[in-house]
Amino acid sequence: MAAWRLPATMRACVLHGKEDVRMEEIPVPAPREGELLVRVRAALTCGTDLKVFLRGYHARMIVPPAVFGHECAGEVVASRDARFPEGTRVVAANSAPCGECAFCEIGKPNLCRDLLFMNGAYAEYIRVPARIAARNCLRIPDGMPAAKAALVEPLACAVKGVEDARIAAGESVLVIGAGPLGLMLARLCVLAGAEVTSLDPQPARLAVARELGAAHAVQAALAPETARALKARTARGLGFDCVIEAIGREETWNGAVALARPGGRINLFGGCPNGSELRVDAARLHYDEITLLASFHHTPRTIRTALDLIADERMPALAIVREGRPLGDLPRVLGELKAGGGAPKTALLPHLPDGARASDADLLAC
Repeated sequence: MAAWRLPATMRACVLHGKEDVRMEEIPVPAPREGELLVRVRAALTCGTDLKVFLRGYHARMIVPPAVFGHECAGEVVASRDARFPEGTRVVAANSAPCGECAFCEIGKPNLCRDLLFMNGAYAEYIRVPARIAARNCLRIPDGMPAAKAALVEPLACAVKGVEDARIAAGESVLVIGAGPLGLMLARLCVLAGAEVTSLDPQPARLAVARELGAAHAVQAALAPETARALKARTARGLGFDCVIEAIGREETWNGAVALARPGGRINLFGGCPNGSELRVDAARLHYDEITLLASFHHTPRTIRTALDLIADERMPALAIVREGRPLGDLPRVLGELKAGGGAPKTALLPHLPDGARASDADLLAC
């Protein structure tokens, strides 16, 4: 067992409100019964964290002031769970189901009524709650960098989305949005044998989509004229077998419905704000037998599947995690994402000195 000398305090990015993140020196948390204290080696930026930054809160996940961030990997430095001794490299999901409610009992743990969330990834250390350690924490395979392992949580959400959509070989799939999750969804559809079209206004994102196997990359936002042109390119002009909306905007949810063929499926994967409305032609849903579905979050099984996909390189994680920055750069990185720029995902590396940029070797060594 490794002997760790832990400092009394740590650097952490604390959310205080709307677009207000401050680097602070706060106490290192002590693990309680069943918990782990993990030294963060890599924490990834996320669209959800950007929304939290812009809104200043998340009703289910975080109430400021609090350390935020939820995609991370590292090594155990203090353990109250014998399965993970000190020195074990781990990746923990950002939540865990209770295992006892009605939804857990019917195999829908993502809809658990007592889903326990974890935040605090943008810090030098993070305390992993006992339930997450017990149900949703995995050992990182030897040789896998933390910057790759930290992609497990969002990839697990994408795995569930593609499974829910029942993507099959030979199908045509349109993925609206080529942000990090849109890219992962596109890649998973490619792995399922589908012909994938990625739609996004940003050419840099579309270049990554092509790198991940998308057959077609269309540089445009979803508008009526774009929808007509996309549909015209499909077999007999009927539309796509499946459309996956990976942005989470009311207008793209509504636009997605028109792009599915008769008998087709639409996965409204991107989460919209409360109060958003879906307006559809109910007659078309009925007479064309259009299936509408949505996918939320992940499960312990898809977390394990995601780690396997990264381990065997079916999901090339560093095609998405394309840069490493010091922890103190978080406010600047969030500003870049707000402006529509930045890498698909940035790894915040607490051990990287302020002002430095990580090389590819740094990302592989973390």
